[in-house]
Amino acid sequence: MIDLYTWPTPNGFKVSIMLEEIGLPYTVIPVDINAGDQFDPAYLALNPNNKMPTIVDHDGPDGQPYTVFESGAILMYLAEKSGMFMPVNIAGRYTVVEWLMFQMGGLGPMLGQAHHFRSYAPEPIPYAIDRYTNEAARLYGVLDRRLGEVDYLAGEYSIADIASFPWIRPYKRQGQVLDDYPNVKRWFEAIDARPAVKRGLDVLADRKGPARDMDEKTRSVLFGEAQYARR
Repeated sequence: MIDLYTWPTPNGFKVSIMLEEIGLPYTVIPVDINAGDQFDPAYLALNPNNKMPTIVDHDGPDGQPYTVFESGAILMYLAEKSGMFMPVNIAGRYTVVEWLMFQMGGLGPMLGQAHHFRSYAPEPIPYAIDRYTNEAARLYGVLDRRLGEVDYLAGEYSIADIASFPWIRPYKRQGQVLDDYPNVKRWFEAIDARPAVKRGLDVLADRKGPARDMDEKTRSVLFGEAQYARR
């Protein structure tokens, strides 16, 4: 059994989708990032970076509970544990790793900044909005060119796709039009139709991610100002 500490955000959906794809049993433990659950000392003992998701595998590598944080690391761990969605041969494996790192180092952070300045900043900052909307467009272009060559990012469906897909779902909030990227659209629709993906997206469907009209207390908790003020 795996404990999944998560919340309905793109990074959280990566892991719930992966767990559904590989068919391992898991228990969902909500980490309400709006309420500050990510700063609870018990949670920080599992994830010192006060982010989610985190997993605890009660049947870890040595038969003992094993904790993994950072969504990309969790995907790699689960791929190796299950023998799925990560090739064994070194060339195929590192093609997956390349595109996973593209998501972790570029796609996720930059689209996250686009979300922040387009939806959550207390007042509009035109330079930041333009900067991150344009960077989102550039990254969509990278994806579109790649997906014009192959069906999936690493050739076959892999954890690179599982990592990237949830970040493309809110494309409108990133200032993008999916029809402008026909290869991304084809790829997106193929993944969206997978039954395991639908089940993964249903995790905590009754809860809500960050609201655009959050109050100042929630904003302070969600974006860390309250925690910085304690130092």
